[in-house]
Parts: sequence; C-alpha cells; structure tokens
Amino acid sequence: MSAGETTGGAAANTTASAAQKTELSKEHTFGTFPLLKSERVWSGWDFTWVNTALAIATWAFIVGGSTALLVGFQDGIAAMIIGNAIGLCFMVLASTVASQRYGSEQYTMLRGAFGVVGVGIIVFTVILLTEMGWSSLLAVMAGRATSQVIGTAASIELGQYGPVVTLGGLAAIALAWYILSRGPVTIGKFNKIIAPGLAVVTVVMMVFLISNTSVSELFAAAPLAPFDDSTLNFMVAVEFNVGVGVSWYPVMGSLSRMTATRKAAVWPAYVGLFVATLIAQAVGLASALTLGDSDPTVWMVPFGGPIIGVAVLVFIAFANITSMSSIVYSTILAIRQSSGRLLAKVSWKALTAAFFVVPAIMTFFPQFMYEQFMVFVSVSGAFLTSICGTALADYFILRKQRMDLRELHLGQRGTLYSYAGGVNWAGLAAVVVGTLFYLWLYNPISLETQPVFNLVTASLPAAILAAVVYLVLMKVLYSRRPMTPATHKPAAHAAADVTPATAKDS
Repeated sequence: MSAGETTGGAAANTTASAAQKTELSKEHTFGTFPLLKSERVWSGWDFTWVNTALAIATWAFIVGGSTALLVGFQDGIAAMIIGNAIGLCFMVLASTVASQRYGSEQYTMLRGAFGVVGVGIIVFTVILLTEMGWSSLLAVMAGRATSQVIGTAASIELGQYGPVVTLGGLAAIALAWYILSRGPVTIGKFNKIIAPGLAVVTVVMMVFLISNTSVSELFAAAPLAPFDDSTLNFMVAVEFNVGVGVSWYPVMGSLSRMTATRKAAVWPAYVGLFVATLIAQAVGLASALTLGDSDPTVWMVPFGGPIIGVAVLVFIAFANITSMSSIVYSTILAIRQSSGRLLAKVSWKALTAAFFVVPAIMTFFPQFMYEQFMVFVSVSGAFLTSICGTALADYFILRKQRMDLRELHLGQRGTLYSYAGGVNWAGLAAVVVGTLFYLWLYNPISLETQPVFNLVTASLPAAILAAVVYLVLMKVLYSRRPMTPATHKPAAHAAADVTPATAKDS
C-alpha cells in the first residue's frame, strides 16, 4: 500500500469518526442516550435561570388570578406558599434526582416502575395531553400579548379572544419550534437573558400595580367567587397551588440531566421554581383582586404607558415562547423514548412540528383555554401526583437509588426491568388508585369534596397512597424479582461515566 493510500485511508477514518461522534452527540441531545459527564453543561446558576424563565411565564399570573377567585391577598399568599412548597417538594425529588445521577431522561428511569410499554401508556396519555395543554395555554397568552401590542401601536381596540390572538399564538408556536429545533443548549442561552429580565419586569409590574391602586385597597379586597365555607376556600386554593407545583414533573427530569452535579439540579429546581413562581403569582393575585383581571396584557399598557407597557408585553410574549420550548423538549424526548423503533427514525424537527399541531388548533379557542384553566391544572395534577408517589417509592425505597443503565436501555431485551407484555401492573395500578382517591377527596369538575379534604387536601394523601399501593403490589406480584443490580458493570456503563450500581452523588 502506498503512502498516499495510507494517508487517504486515515483521513477517511478520521472523517468517519468525526461523523460518528456528531451523530452520537445528536442522539445524546435529541435522543434517549444518557449524557456523558462532559455533556452535562449546566451549572446551578444555568439551571436556576432555566427554572426562573419557566416559572415567570404568563401562566404564573393566571395562577395568581385563579387563586383570587377563592381567597383574599393575605390568605392567597399563604395558600400559594404552602401549596407550592408541598407540590415542589415531592415533584423535585421524583423527577430530578435519578435523572441527574445517571444522566438519563426521566422516562427511561421510570421503566422499573411501569415497564417499557407501561411508560409508553403514561407518556402517550397523561404526559402528552398535559404538556399539549400547557403549550396551548402559553401560545394563547403570547397571542393576547401580541394582540395588545398591535392594538396599542395601531390605536385600535382588539378583542381579548379575537382573531389577532389566534394569529399571535400561531406565530409564538412557530418561534418556539425554531428555538426548540436548536436543542437544549440554545434554550439555556435564551433563558440566561430571559430569566433576569423577567424578574425585573415582574417587579416593575408590581410597582405599577401598587402605585395605581393602594396597599390598603389590596389588603381589603374580597375574593372574587368564593364558597360559603372560608376553610374550604383556603384548602381549595392550597390544593390548586399544589397542582401547579406538581405540574412541573413532566419536564424537570429531562432538563436536570443537563446539570453537572446533584446540587446543581435539586436546589435550583426547588428554589428557582418556588421563588420565581411566588413573585409572579403575587402580581397576578394582586391585579385580579384590585382590577378584576390577572392577565398583565390587559392592564400593563394603561398603567405603564405605550412605551414601557408595550416593551413589557413583548418581553412577556417571548418569555412564553422560551417556556414552551423548554417543556416541549422534555416531552419529545419522552415520546421518542416511549415509542421504541416507531419514531426512532423521525427527525427531531418533524417530531416537534407534529407535537405543535394540537396546540395550534387550540389557539382558535382562546376563551376555552382561559375558562378551563383551573380544572385543567387540578385534573392533570391528580394523575401527576400519583405518578410522583409511585416514582418516589420505586427509586428511593424499592431500588435504593441503584439502577443499571444498560438494563434500563435494554428494556424488554434485558432482565431487570422487563415485564410480561412490557407492563408493570403494580405501577399502573398505583397511579389509578392514587388518582381515583384524589378525585374522591376533591372533584375539580363538580367541586365536590370530602370532609377530610379540609384537613389534608388531596395531592399529598394521593401521592402517599400511590406509593403504598405500589410497594404492596410489587411485594405480591414480583416478590422473586431482583430490584437492584447484583454486581458492578463498569464497562457497560461507560456512556454515563458512572458505575450505576454504586454511583456516588456528584
């Protein structure tokens, strides 16, 4: 062989190797491969900005406004603190810890609790519908901000649910798809800009709100549509805010796998979401009580003037777009992982575009999205609460935080996490029982409650019951199965730079 042939062959091998590395990197980012430690690029501050940008989207203002239906300002703040603290506590533990430790998105980590097919059932029902609902709401909110900006610029009155709202929502979806197609690193870069700006904007809105009303008026304002029972009002407000905290579950694990250490995942997730959510919710609560509308797209221009008001609305609209990108990223990872080979060859751009079809349709029904917001949060929270309880019991109690990445990715082809028909019936049964118990304690559609609801609410008892049912059924149905890896397998787990059987916290 000549020297030229040797050089040419080496160059070809180098090119092929580079192409393989590029494809592997894409699979880590847009597929279901676990991330290498070198690929976990978010620090604690990075993840804090991501969570802050997620939390101070317009939905937080609507949450505050919905809380104002039941309680006044002081009780509303207390309900939001208690509810978010409870919901975020078990949501963060159920979603971030395992994903960060093993660098794998959370739905792969759930294969032990539900089985390969069982995870698919959860993803293509509860998770998909929940995230499509949130994406639809964000798009409509961005559309309302767009409508208000256009109306101010053109000096015309546009309806809150008119065709311009739909057009603005569709434009927001198109921009979100573009950002999403660039991957999580791009999402993180946008959030570094959006999150601090949102914090400043929220403070500005509160200043305008207080200066145009008064503190005494705010504290004296009565709730908008309360029940006759004041205790029930407060507990329903608490439960609603627990549901808001739990609603982050579908996205948090897959985002936290981008963090470098467990500390960078857990505390930014909890504190970032908790603090930022409360600030924005307080603005929504105050504006609803004093002005009758929690949506800043309605009152920001009259209070802030055409320049400041429009600037704030443009910023809010773009914040909704980045929030949409973040939640859909995790959802598409879940869909790709749960579909097996069915969607493996579908491009990332095509898959994300397909997801946005339903949210695009829902932008034609903006009033429906607003009016059913509280019911949507509570019903989806009933399912997500039970999933969290089951996931916590599986990972912390049954598996003792020891997972086998190779077996997880082998799925039905492996032994440790394979089940007959691909379904762990203990996990699905636990979710069903927990959800039914929640809806028995509190039915958000009919607003019927049990007397014990006034003492314990619904989410935490439902999560605990789901966990207990899961552990009991696992003992009854799968008592002979090994629950943790028996031996070290360093070579098999090189992809994540850990030995999962004994991996120490980062």
